[in-house]
Amino acid sequence: MPLIELKRVSKYVLRDVDLTIKDKEILVLVGPNGAGKSTVLNVIAGLVDYEGETYFDGKNMDRIPTHKRGVGYLFQDLALFPHLTVEDNIAYGLKVQGYKDAVIKRRVAELLNALHIGKLKGRYPANLSGGEKQRVALARAIASFQKILLLDEPTASLDAQTAKYLRTELCGLLRQLEITAIFVTHDLLGAEEVADRIAIIHKGQIEQVSSPQDILFQPKTDTVYEFIGMPNILNCDGCHVLSSGLVEVTSGDMRMVLPYEGDVIRKIAIAPHDIYLSDTKPPGPALNRYTGRVSEIISLRTVVRVRVQIGRNSLMAEMPKEAFDEMNLGVGDEAFVIVKLRRLRYFQT
Repeated sequence: MPLIELKRVSKYVLRDVDLTIKDKEILVLVGPNGAGKSTVLNVIAGLVDYEGETYFDGKNMDRIPTHKRGVGYLFQDLALFPHLTVEDNIAYGLKVQGYKDAVIKRRVAELLNALHIGKLKGRYPANLSGGEKQRVALARAIASFQKILLLDEPTASLDAQTAKYLRTELCGLLRQLEITAIFVTHDLLGAEEVADRIAIIHKGQIEQVSSPQDILFQPKTDTVYEFIGMPNILNCDGCHVLSSGLVEVTSGDMRMVLPYEGDVIRKIAIAPHDIYLSDTKPPGPALNRYTGRVSEIISLRTVVRVRVQIGRNSLMAEMPKEAFDEMNLGVGDEAFVIVKLRRLRYFQT
């Protein structure tokens, strides 16, 4: 527990927002800057006044102050106390709330172990790496036995590899502790890695709340379709399992390799900005590389969209206008296409 419900909530950019976060669910709230993501978190935490109603397990929380809501909050800037050790940072909230020393000691030890930071307990924040600081901040946020955790862009300041590792670790920990979590990000790929469901928010409105798969393959509004990058959807005609968690999929005249987890594949999604396009044949292995012909060029203010026909398949690529202008491509010209293996997504049955 608990289940969280927002009913007709308005504040700043938010307008009559209805949103339900299920018990023990990891809901990832995705949207551009200024869409209202952080405001949703602040409403749940009780940090701002708002119009509408907020419920935890059917109990109205509108008049319940922040410190009594049982909500942990992991801010983007982490805000660790520089003068306290890792151990004391984690214990701080427990001490403020009057827990007994034995309870504090046991809880801190439990979190140090769960987050693999036991060896850091005597260090100060200035002597920690970015990933280590994230783990300490997470432990402090849930130390007081909170059953709700709000995370505002928790991996934004980390490099891609560290962020991915921490998201995976975080996801496992939240499920182990049975915490209801709302995770805010603008990175759809990162959202897919951890979410039970994804909520797309735009200009203060919830556009769609669905599984990561349905967001990608069944966008319900034009706004969601545009936000996820108007993916190219290809049918899977057949597949051959390779070693090391990879599968080769056939779609028309195209054969492509992508990460595989053992499910039956029906369709593949390729975001336009994940397609590399060139007017000359690039060096390197032939993996996920194709030759096609340009059938359409759409020039927008800052980007250019180029449609390339590869056999029976038609792929839309998107690139910065400056990059396109450096190439000599026109309708009818031959074009070389590379599809990034790690950015391919498939629809499971």
